[in-house]
Amino acid sequence: MPRISASSNAAQRENTKRAILDSFGALLYAQGLPGLTMTDVAKNAGIGRTAVYNYFADMGELLVAYALDETERFLKELNSSLEGVTNPIDQLAIYIRLQIEDLSRRHLPPGPAMRSMLSPESYAKLGKHVRELQMVLAGILSEAIEQRYIPRADIRELAMLIHGSLSSSAGRTEDAPDEETRERQILSTIRFIQMGLGARFDADGVSVQLSEEQASTESSPTAVQVA
Repeated sequence: MPRISASSNAAQRENTKRAILDSFGALLYAQGLPGLTMTDVAKNAGIGRTAVYNYFADMGELLVAYALDETERFLKELNSSLEGVTNPIDQLAIYIRLQIEDLSRRHLPPGPAMRSMLSPESYAKLGKHVRELQMVLAGILSEAIEQRYIPRADIRELAMLIHGSLSSSAGRTEDAPDEETRERQILSTIRFIQMGLGARFDADGVSVQLSEEQASTESSPTAVQVA
C-alpha cells in the first residue's frame, strides 16, 4: 500500500482527503456511481477502507464533498478565464467551452438522482454551490441583454435551456474520435447556443450589437434546445 507522506499531520490529512476525492472522481468517470463502494474508493486510493470513514461517513457524504470540490475548482477556472474578457458573447463562449469540457470528464448523477440519495441538508449544501455557478451565467446573460447583444428574454429559462444543451453536447464531445473532431463539435455548440439566444455576428465572426428594435423584441428561448 503506498504511503501518503506530508510534513505535518494537517498536511497528511489534507493529502489523504485529496487522494480519496481523486480516487472517487476517477472511479466515477470510469464506471459511474451505481455499484461503487467505499471499499472500491479506498483500494483505488491505496489506503485502508477504515481510513476513508475517518473523512466521510458514507457514500452520500463523499459524493457531496466531491461535487463541492469540483464546483469550487470549476468556478476558479471559470473566473480566471473570464478575467479581462468584456464582451458578454465572448464570455458565454468561454462558459460553454469550460462547461462542456468539465461535464465530459466528470460523471455526476443528474439533479433528481442526487436529491434521492442525499439528505435534505446535504442537498441544500450542494445547491448553494450550484447557485454560485448559475449566478455567473445569469450575469453573463444579463450583460448580453443590457448591451443589446441578445434580445430580451427570461434569463432563468435561457440558463436552463443552455445547461440542457450542454449536457447533450458533452456526451457527443466525449465520444469524439479525435481532437480535431472534438474541437469542431465544441465550436459548433458554442455558435449554436449563441445564435439560439439571438446573438448575431459580422463576416469576421465578431458579435455585433442588435438594433433597439431587435433587442427589445422578446425572444423565444426554445431555439436553444438541441434537436
